[in-house]
Amino acid sequence: MEQKLKVFNQINDVRDCTGSVVTIGSFDGLHRGHQDIIKTLTTIAAAKGSRAAVITFEPHPRHILDKKNKLSLLMSLDKKEALLEELGVDVLLVVPFTEEFSRITAEAFMDDVIMKHFHPAEIVIGYDHHFGHKRKGTPEFLQVYAKKRGIKLDTINPVADDKIVLSSTHIRELIANGFVRRASFELGWVYGFRAKVVHGSGRGKGLDFPTANVVPLDDDQLMPKPGVYLTRGRLNGDFIAGMCNFGTRPTFNETELVMEINFFISNMDDIYNREIYIEFLERIRDEKKFDNPDQLVAQLRQDKKYCLELKKKYE
Repeated sequence: MEQKLKVFNQINDVRDCTGSVVTIGSFDGLHRGHQDIIKTLTTIAAAKGSRAAVITFEPHPRHILDKKNKLSLLMSLDKKEALLEELGVDVLLVVPFTEEFSRITAEAFMDDVIMKHFHPAEIVIGYDHHFGHKRKGTPEFLQVYAKKRGIKLDTINPVADDKIVLSSTHIRELIANGFVRRASFELGWVYGFRAKVVHGSGRGKGLDFPTANVVPLDDDQLMPKPGVYLTRGRLNGDFIAGMCNFGTRPTFNETELVMEINFFISNMDDIYNREIYIEFLERIRDEKKFDNPDQLVAQLRQDKKYCLELKKKYE
């Protein structure tokens, strides 16, 4: 029987989770370091015949605690849920994170949420995870808390590559600087997001490069650095390669950031007003200002030729 993730969106909705193996975290991006935590969690749970339970927060705590510098996210909650299910997690509690909740101490959170609703057989935690008021719920705090209650605590070490410790912050920086291929490697999945395909100005069609505009469905989604990208769209289970320009279209003296994609299909009429998942495979170049539309078209032809060749390694 296919495994199905059970999702609880309120603390008091949690049922039948006593004796679970538990982990806690925001897990934005569910990168390879996070995946190590989840794999340890599911392995221990399977050995004990217990449920593997993840406790996360929505919205991201920093959206409440640091409203002036709103954090752009690597993934939506839907994407997180899908990936956790793929990784073999049984239970997900999505704790509504509010200003009131942010004032709960680490000990009260453990007592009133973790112990009351899960009474865990074991706890798995990342080496740098902090929770509770003033972030006092450290791995050291948990070590003492768990020992007093006879619960084993497993602290998972960081995953490093080229001496760089994988973290959501580092991956956000990679994407913001255009290094999408490297970011996807560190994530363990191809960076992308859900978007709606809409009609644009129609200028691309006039240049013999018809494009569709794509608008992210999640307001908090981290966008890539402006430029030209090889992309891959997923629509109804099918993959559609394309060439994306994300920028302000400086050749036409515009200033609004727009994402346009020339999909490599003969007829784009059927994809408008549909939801699509866009993956950013590689960055091709910076956006440029050309002296006239003819120069732009010549460059676009070169870009497309390169993208058509490059996409073969992703097929």
